Amino acid sequence: MTQNTVIIPEKLNHERLDKGLAELLGMTRSGIQTLLKDDAILVNGEKTKANYKCKTGDEITYIVREAEELDIEAEDIPLDIYYEDTDVLVVNKPQGMVVHPSAGHTSGTLVNALLFHCKDLSGINGKIRPGIVHRIDKDTSGLLMVAKNDKAHESLAEQLYDKTSDREYIALVHGVIKHQKGTIDAPIGRSKEDRQKMGIVNDGKESRTHFEVLERFKGYTLIKCRLETGRTHQIRVHLKYIGHPLAGDPKYGLKNTIKGEGQFLHASELGFTHPTTGERMMFEAPLPEVFQEALESLRE
Repeated sequence: MTQNTVIIPEKLNHERLDKGLAELLGMTRSGIQTLLKDDAILVNGEKTKANYKCKTGDEITYIVREAEELDIEAEDIPLDIYYEDTDVLVVNKPQGMVVHPSAGHTSGTLVNALLFHCKDLSGINGKIRPGIVHRIDKDTSGLLMVAKNDKAHESLAEQLYDKTSDREYIALVHGVIKHQKGTIDAPIGRSKEDRQKMGIVNDGKESRTHFEVLERFKGYTLIKCRLETGRTHQIRVHLKYIGHPLAGDPKYGLKNTIKGEGQFLHASELGFTHPTTGERMMFEAPLPEVFQEALESLRE
């Protein structure tokens, strides 16, 4: 990786940092936002946020990481596609599928399937994450939006950042939640006790999850969650924090839990504004069979 320094010119005085740097460095705005989230950009030696107002003379230090050299091959893996046009694709990811490859997992991912299905995908997130605007965990099922070009990627990423997209999840949790509705507002960061997990930490990133009870069972509650922010493992960490961990969650849940194929969490609804037409688009995916069977068992 290489470290570089630039000085904010007068023409960018009072401009948002992400927008100003995108213009100054010839990068995309979402690319700048990713670097900020990774603490790869410092302003006068300090961490800051994308909405920081630039000042003439600010010293910006940024790190450019070398591209990951992974050979990602297209694979003929069936996809449950809910919508597709020349700009975007909406897919219903099955439980058990990894979204994008990693050093130890280069096949069988959603990206491998997308490379086979699509001739073109946005290159903003690099070689191993083409078209991926946001992701869900391996054992979480449900709807994802994919960008087929850089313009669409920037628009969708900006909607996520500005909290104008809609993402709702159905979750089955341990315990009976007494309140009908609630909001969990607690910062999430890398766990101090276990670096393989995320947790609620004082210096973590702002994180908010809204929930509403759909159905109560003996020892369990079915809820709907709406994400206001999109942190790693956000719903899983927040629900554990309030004492109602996800059923079946191998990382944050209880050992004595209902039988399934991982956590009972499903991205059921997705909404966004189309990057070209401006049309508001909404999609809904039913619960996977294993989730429905677990609910039927609880109702008996």
